[in-house]
Amino acid sequence: MTPPDKIEPLDLWYLEKFSENWGLSLRIKGGIHSAFSGLQRIDILETEEFGRLLLLDSAIMLTEKDEFTYHEMLVHVPLFTHPSPQRVLVIGGGDGGTLREVTRHPQVKEVTHVEIDEEVIRVSKEFFPQLSPGFYDPRVNLKVTDGIRFLKECSPKSYDIILVDSTDPKGPAEGLFTPQFYKDCHNALKEGGILTVQAGSPYFQQDLMARVHKAFRKLFPIARVYLSGVITYGGMWAFALGSKKYDPLQGPSRASKGLPLKYYTPHIHKGAFILPKYIEELLGL
Repeated sequence: MTPPDKIEPLDLWYLEKFSENWGLSLRIKGGIHSAFSGLQRIDILETEEFGRLLLLDSAIMLTEKDEFTYHEMLVHVPLFTHPSPQRVLVIGGGDGGTLREVTRHPQVKEVTHVEIDEEVIRVSKEFFPQLSPGFYDPRVNLKVTDGIRFLKECSPKSYDIILVDSTDPKGPAEGLFTPQFYKDCHNALKEGGILTVQAGSPYFQQDLMARVHKAFRKLFPIARVYLSGVITYGGMWAFALGSKKYDPLQGPSRASKGLPLKYYTPHIHKGAFILPKYIEELLGL
């Protein structure tokens, strides 16, 4: 048999299953980094269409192409709801995307970033520099520790905004989805404070979304769920927001003009809270 003049590269794909019968697949150019941090497995792959892909314990965390659709909505909805967010606490989000968006707000005077896995931060700085500028902002105080323990020891009424950018509720992040953790967050918020967390897929994690919203309704006078389109999370993604005073349905309290945003707008801010009927029924709205 005559050998071919050119050996074509293997057709490699990464598949993440969202259920037993449905998944998302990305064509892969090759691997960039693989390691075990002591807490979780960290992998970075180069995809053909979505740029670099970050995996934690084999679950998709972000891609370069669409990470902004998640990070902008987690951060800017609560920060523009609050009229003067000066002290912000970020739990998780070791990739830096959430921190990057928070530090775009000139009103913010101090950001405490709590991440349990220092290796995620190191890897992100090296391989995702576009996500990492917030790590170098002088307003940021980085603490490598357990966010659950940090909130338990936190002084009452310390923060205007708390953002929880966690993985799914398993492994190190499991305790970030409990009523007790949300109660500790509530205690750490000032009188007008706002808590926002990622609340899972409205298609594949409906029980989680409903459980988080139920816990927020018990703690906060204002409890809302809103959505963003995130392709690599299966289409739509849900966020839960609890506020002691300010209602996000009133729209942004300040103009976002001048910020280098690609997804969030004042219209998106309001429209994100318009929920499909099946989600309204699921949440008891």
